[in-house]
Amino acid sequence: MQTHKAKQVAITIEAPMERRLRAALEEAGVTGYSILPVIGGSGRSGAWSAAGQVGLAGGMVQVVCIIRPERLDGLLDAAFAVVERHIGVVTVTDCDVLRAELF
Repeated sequence: MQTHKAKQVAITIEAPMERRLRAALEEAGVTGYSILPVIGGSGRSGAWSAAGQVGLAGGMVQVVCIIRPERLDGLLDAAFAVVERHIGVVTVTDCDVLRAELF
């Protein structure tokens, strides 16, 4: 089976910023992504957990998308414009996809 090179971008950001991030990505032409809840972790400020929170205001989400390598810079510019002033992490990973026409 033939695979095709792609990039997986994972953006972990404060839940209240999700709508702004989605709008920025869509404006940059990124229409395919998944949004996952982040239930806890540890970072510069120490360990944290979403357990016991009343709402999403203090939580985190991760937006994951897979794109063609030539579209990476536009996605990163859009994501960084949102993430740079807030708590967040952006990672980029090489991956292979089976149906390149979807990306």
